[in-house]
Amino acid sequence: MFSMFRSATSLIKPLAVALVALVALVALVAISLGVSAANPPAPSPTPTLGQATPAAAQPQSAIPEAPQLAATGYILIDGETGETLADKNADQRLPPASLTKMMSSYLVIDELVRGRINETNMVNISVKAWKMEGSRMYVKEGTQVSVIDLLRGEIIQSGNDATVALAEYVGSTEDAFVDMMNKKAVELGMKSTHFQNAAGLPAPDHYTTARDLATLARAVIYNHPQHYPLYAEKEFKYNNIRQPNRNRLLFLDPTVDGLKTGHTEEAGYCLVASAKREGTRLIAVVLGTKSENARAEETQKLLSYGFRYFETVGLYKANTEVTKTRVWSGKLPEVVLGLPKDIRMSLPKGRVNDIKANVHVNETIKAPITAGQELGSLTIELDGKIINTQPLVALQPVEEASFFARMWDKIKLFFRGLFS
Repeated sequence: MFSMFRSATSLIKPLAVALVALVALVALVAISLGVSAANPPAPSPTPTLGQATPAAAQPQSAIPEAPQLAATGYILIDGETGETLADKNADQRLPPASLTKMMSSYLVIDELVRGRINETNMVNISVKAWKMEGSRMYVKEGTQVSVIDLLRGEIIQSGNDATVALAEYVGSTEDAFVDMMNKKAVELGMKSTHFQNAAGLPAPDHYTTARDLATLARAVIYNHPQHYPLYAEKEFKYNNIRQPNRNRLLFLDPTVDGLKTGHTEEAGYCLVASAKREGTRLIAVVLGTKSENARAEETQKLLSYGFRYFETVGLYKANTEVTKTRVWSGKLPEVVLGLPKDIRMSLPKGRVNDIKANVHVNETIKAPITAGQELGSLTIELDGKIINTQPLVALQPVEEASFFARMWDKIKLFFRGLFS
């Protein structure tokens, strides 16, 4: 009997020690969690871009409706961000006439940028190019003309002959070049566009939309900035024939620096124009007006409206700290979060201080973490509506902690789950 009592006593003692140790551990974890709750390392306070009042009390924008234009379809976008500011029938398929040459010249310049051809390369002028009707550069069959001269003839003089000559030079045949045009349209995101020739002559299955042309205009401006100034040249002389740029806004508005006009009986008078004022670039596409004067006047109305009521604003820089958040099982206690790219938006003028930004971070973030790993999001609101959402990413890597540090964090996470 006495030996049994001694055996029981010997078992109770280590159990008691283990129980005390467990209680101490729970207390320690609770204290740790309490300290963490009292002094959370992250996320840091929500960034705000002004002292925004509650959504219900915010003043609504006083921007009037966009002007109604005497045109079949049109669109106005922020050139930098691509945001639509005004539109009508922007997705209606319409004949583009010589606006087609924006794509033709884009492909030629693409070849120049890639180094596959040079501006000084001489192009043989075929009979087909020489015989082209409509607007012409007046090249002669059997002669050779440089690539850069033909580009000016296509962009400034809207020469159908120059366009076909370049199409044959780049694509071997115009048909092969048109196939390249259609593939490039898909690549650029022009969802409702199909070309049947390089110059924009009327054809049953040759169409585009105002929205797609705005997309193409952005590509011309931002993908090939070194060649975009060609669209601003006011005249070009070739073969002793001087012709002015058909874009009248180049002569009327010093902030307009391109792009292209078009006209056929089917398409009416069309214009794609871009202008830049005080750091804001706008692109206007106007299709199906009744005259040269009308297309210039209606486009000017659209641009004036956009510059009067909107501005392009930089809100956040890429790769700069937006917030910090807790990291579990990591060598670092927290990780810095930021944006992978700048946030620039087109906003109603004077409303930037009404913007509110909200940070959303994943609930439990564990190491290892790689730089650029998405760990949350940033939403931007105006008048109580979310107008932009961007991912928040880790701006630096975080390696795993030691084995014992990871085990300790796992215990804390376990008890945090129990207490929560």
